Amino acid sequence: LPAVGCVFSTEVESSEFAPLVERCRAGDGMAWEAFVRQFQGRVFALAYSYAGDREDARDLAQEIFVRLYEARGQWPCGDEFLPWLFRVARNRSVDYLRRRSVRRPALTADDAEIADIPDPAPGAEAQAIASDRRSLLHAALRGLSAITREIVVLRDVHGLPIQQVASILGVPLGTVKSRASRARVELAARVLALSRGRGDA
Repeated sequence: LPAVGCVFSTEVESSEFAPLVERCRAGDGMAWEAFVRQFQGRVFALAYSYAGDREDARDLAQEIFVRLYEARGQWPCGDEFLPWLFRVARNRSVDYLRRRSVRRPALTADDAEIADIPDPAPGAEAQAIASDRRSLLHAALRGLSAITREIVVLRDVHGLPIQQVASILGVPLGTVKSRASRARVELAARVLALSRGRGDA
């Protein structure tokens, strides 16, 4: 077992991830169950982004967690853990589709991730509006290039720092920065165009 404990850089990460990751690395079964509960939403969302189908995404998410469980004794610590987790999930997703000889669909964000901002009192009308907005966002994301979609999802949906996004995708930092700055403008323009096309504006 690793001799050095996990140290995370921010207060939130330290309180939420470090003890849990440390216990998982040590083989604590209860910690593993807690880890799955905490990360299953993110893992499923990324799997769904590649699979494009909820049933396939569930199977893929299970494969990802199996891989994580098998490697739990070698989990990295600190700021390296989260990008490593996303890299594992992304690689397994690509392998999953490659084994089935299926072309990878457009990377998008799952409804659960996009709708993560709480609404204090969402009525039926508010829910309908939110659903329509998510639909517009999904359609707009599909219009972006593959690498730009991945950058948007990892950066803006999952909230990863730009340096980690570059590391996960294996793309130069400058490329990620330039594409990220243009992506939001392009995405907003596509959402507006789709909205006008539906008669919303």
